[in-house]
Amino acid sequence: MRPDTGPGDVVIGLDIGTTAVKAVAFGVDSPRRHLALCEIDPGPEQDTARISAAITRSLAQCVHACGDARVLAVSVSTAMHGLIALDADLCPLTPLVTWADGRAAEQARALHASGRAAELHRVSGAPVHPMTPLAKLLWFREHDPGLWARARWWVGLKDYALWRLTGTLATELSSASGTGMLAMAARDWNPAALRLTGVAPEQLPPVLPTTAVLEIAPATARDTGLAPGTPVVAGAADGPLGNLGTAATAPGVAGLSLGTSGAVRAVVPEPYADPEGRLFSYALTDSAWVIGGAISNGGAVVRWAGGVFAADLPADSHRDAALLDLAADAPAGCDGLTMLPDLLPERAPLWDPERRGAFLGLSHRHTRGHFVRAAVEGVARRLATVVDDLERVHPVTAVRITGGAFRSPVWRSVVAAMVDRPTVFTSGAEGSALGAAALGLYALGLAPTLDAAPALLDPSCTRGEPVATSAADAATYRTLRRNAADRRGG
Repeated sequence: MRPDTGPGDVVIGLDIGTTAVKAVAFGVDSPRRHLALCEIDPGPEQDTARISAAITRSLAQCVHACGDARVLAVSVSTAMHGLIALDADLCPLTPLVTWADGRAAEQARALHASGRAAELHRVSGAPVHPMTPLAKLLWFREHDPGLWARARWWVGLKDYALWRLTGTLATELSSASGTGMLAMAARDWNPAALRLTGVAPEQLPPVLPTTAVLEIAPATARDTGLAPGTPVVAGAADGPLGNLGTAATAPGVAGLSLGTSGAVRAVVPEPYADPEGRLFSYALTDSAWVIGGAISNGGAVVRWAGGVFAADLPADSHRDAALLDLAADAPAGCDGLTMLPDLLPERAPLWDPERRGAFLGLSHRHTRGHFVRAAVEGVARRLATVVDDLERVHPVTAVRITGGAFRSPVWRSVVAAMVDRPTVFTSGAEGSALGAAALGLYALGLAPTLDAAPALLDPSCTRGEPVATSAADAATYRTLRRNAADRRGG
């Protein structure tokens, strides 16, 4: 038992994503756990009223499920890179424009062509890409001057959520570090980015530490059943919190997540400006930063392959398993067939949304199983490239994998063989929610260190299932990746 906690105490991790809001109550030094989930319609734009309603509903359901347990705090995780314009009364003038919105492609392209993108990335840690609020701000200024003139505030999903929860309009270091507008070294807004976009500093919310503690607003307490005065911890962005919640924070340990999209991240003690412009650098806390890369083309690539190469299979929840059975029948390396999986505008490792996908090395020997496996291997190869980029910063000695795709042994074995490092599968589906709750526990002074906090709420988070790999498959992939690097000239 922690000092100042009781046997029924919980911390709620509130995870606000682009498809759902999850409120998960974790018992402190106890197995107690309650989850409430409210879905949100996914898309490049999302209704802020629906998001607010989902936050209230999920919290209320979670608090009700906790019964007489004392809620020590609510700690918040949110998806990154969203943008909302607010008027002077804090009423939304736009929907939430999510990371998936590509309207700012021209603005991002112009920054790269002018040479300014590299310096912006170096200072902010966020690669210049259409997903970033910096590029979106340029789009709004150029294409909607009427809205631009009415906008009193430009905020992200975290900022909007904190205002709805506490009545305080503020952001925190982690979410701010994903905007492209932050100066990492100063931990504050970058004057050069402000001048570039034409946004005044007073139009952006103040940047709080991720461990900042606010207080639930009276109206929110009434609507959710939380006790008046319940602490609300500002929390961090979902990606960095995913590393914390899956115990991928130790030096040399990379966290790899894969669902529709994917990411690879590792924790370092200071902001990192990648001289090659391939890695992002986002905050977890002031002294823990997450570097890595996210890919847009993850499990979605295999779904696409199913529609093209296996239209005869039922279009239901069993199709993915049937597709991956086809892939399992093809050999590692697909008898020379390679897929470049750039179906959606890609992010890491080149941050080039203009790249297009292709199949290479096609011959008469190839079956649809080869095509599906080539899709799996193409995604795995892209993730392994990000792991290699992390190796430039710090040796990667182990990889912890998580995400819905890894329910499949094919995905597990291919990715583990491709990254060619000891790999552990952790099935924790609530990684970001647990990370948020753990950060909250740490912010309250109830965990001795940040790294120790997750296990106080879920001891199983540090465990996992080692992934067995074929030495022959790993050797095949090493050869393929080496040959591909030689063709590129390194």
